[in-house]
Amino acid sequence: MPEPDPAENHPGPVLRRPADDVLDTTGIGHYVRWLATERGLDFADYQQLWAWSVNDLEGFWSSIWDHFGVRGRYDTVLGSRDMPGARWFPGARLNYAEHMLGGPDDTDRTAVIAHSQTRDPVQLSFGELAEQVARARAGLQRCGVTRGDRVVAYLPNIPETLVAFLACASLGAVWATCAPEFGARSVIDRFAQLEPTVLLTVGGYRYGDKMIDKAADVAAIRAGLPTVEHVVGVPYGPFATGDAIPWDELTADAGPLTFDAVPFDHPLYVLFSSGTTGLPKAIVHGHGGILLEHLKSHALSMDTRPDDRFLWFTTTAWMMWNLLVSALLRRAAVVLVDGNPTFPDLLEQWRIAAATRATLIGTSPGYLMACRRSGVEPTRDLDLSSLRTLGVTGAPLPEAGFDWVQEQFGPDLLVNSVSGGTDVCSGFVGGSPWLPVYRGELSGPCLGVDATAFDPDGREVVGSLGELVIRKPMPSMPVRFWNDPDDRRYRSTYFETYPGVWHHGDWVTVSAHRSFVISGRSDATLNRGGVRLGTAEFYAVVEELPEIADSLVVHLEDSEGGPGRLLLFLALTPGAELDDGLRDRVRRALRRQLSPRHVPDIIDAVPAVPRTLTGKKLEAPIKKILRGHPVADVISPDSVHDYASIGAFTDRAEP
Repeated sequence: MPEPDPAENHPGPVLRRPADDVLDTTGIGHYVRWLATERGLDFADYQQLWAWSVNDLEGFWSSIWDHFGVRGRYDTVLGSRDMPGARWFPGARLNYAEHMLGGPDDTDRTAVIAHSQTRDPVQLSFGELAEQVARARAGLQRCGVTRGDRVVAYLPNIPETLVAFLACASLGAVWATCAPEFGARSVIDRFAQLEPTVLLTVGGYRYGDKMIDKAADVAAIRAGLPTVEHVVGVPYGPFATGDAIPWDELTADAGPLTFDAVPFDHPLYVLFSSGTTGLPKAIVHGHGGILLEHLKSHALSMDTRPDDRFLWFTTTAWMMWNLLVSALLRRAAVVLVDGNPTFPDLLEQWRIAAATRATLIGTSPGYLMACRRSGVEPTRDLDLSSLRTLGVTGAPLPEAGFDWVQEQFGPDLLVNSVSGGTDVCSGFVGGSPWLPVYRGELSGPCLGVDATAFDPDGREVVGSLGELVIRKPMPSMPVRFWNDPDDRRYRSTYFETYPGVWHHGDWVTVSAHRSFVISGRSDATLNRGGVRLGTAEFYAVVEELPEIADSLVVHLEDSEGGPGRLLLFLALTPGAELDDGLRDRVRRALRRQLSPRHVPDIIDAVPAVPRTLTGKKLEAPIKKILRGHPVADVISPDSVHDYASIGAFTDRAEP
């Protein structure tokens, strides 16, 4: 007897239900039909499929390998299921890059469409991409790069970055990248941990109408990386790269496109934590874990299909770049965008989507809410009829954001709000064509992800706030942290709170139907009068007011056990003024829409809300600064988008 549709009994508004033909037209539908034919498994709905995927890890992950035709053999799926320490596909050998570049039938298929504010558009077929990768591979070999060597890139989101990455992966070398907007100190803090032998760089770039010369930063980075033996300069705009090996020279000679078969957990790339406090964590991801996770995510969650055009605005510093380029695994074209995403105005990302006939566009809640506040109407003047899915990540999307998307695009567009992290280079919870879309919520746990919420004592909680945890291993959990003897830092990061269970640090509510609401980072959660309040709910209310462009909320506890002080900082829109009238409206909105506990003790204006280079609000560091901690002990200047914005908070710090 099929279980009831979770949308039927869900208390919140259902904005979209799965299409009647979902199993005939989507990647997850093809997978479900394959399971029935090849494995004799039948599932009535997504929830049944998910339950199987986490209860039979060996069956599920072997089906991903087999269904998507991973090249390589395996005898055992899980050698150990300990967390940490799970051993996936021991003995198997493969290469991620081999699966990215297609075969003879894909030669003429479009692989890359690149738009930049620094140069004219570039387009590559799979055949052209493969040829460039072969040339870059040969060039890296001439530089002496072999398996296990580290190759690092100070490059924007352009085709050369993708080419160099795949060439590096084909050799079994280890890749890492920082975006050129990073300052030298921030780059050195990351790359020096890896002791790289090759550095690729540009000399500068254009950001909107500004030309950014990075010559001084490049020189400082070179000086700060004494292990680098070769520097390769990628031509980009009018900027020079000094005495670096020119990109054209690196790729001058044709070479065979071959792929070194490496162990399943051989390092593919290193991603870095934000590094707002202390040295960034160097998170090592393996060939096999990323390959399986990204095949699953693209096909079964995001519904990426052959010949799709996948656009997600990201810099090379964010794990979304790694997930974006993996759309090639599905023989989709990746749309690479570099520059100011809101130049000349907020419509620009939608213009690029229309020009490239994007079928999936990904963005941030902040961008969508800014479009809403500014009255942007993407479909009024642009042809976005090819758009099938809108991906959203980076922060919770408020209910009003869901409403705006539906007003603009109608109910047929799938809004896929996803939450995951650099730690797994993928999502934990999100949407799927086979799940309903609930207003203000993430539709459910991703397949193979045993996500739920725990209370402080490690008990599962449903319908109330708890800590996001993952109870069973995933192949894309980090292989390790770089330079982390005995995995001490790795264990303390994820497994100290609940031994044997991954603790992610998000504060969530799980519904009876396993949809999720994320209320913010648990280390920034406000504890007022013994009641924990999520920061995201504040922002969803406050940033609806037209005078408010951004906001930050902090609770300073009372050491004597009193209620403490709840502080709300507002960045105002141009021309707005924080007077008693606006303060009263903020208080009334929070009291009416949330509760009296959410009403701040102090509301103050600041020029800007400090954010990391990947756009996350600096809630916990700002709290420490307000408590009187020295800024130098709390925040690395090169890890913050607008470091000058910190000054407004140091001026308000406790003595």
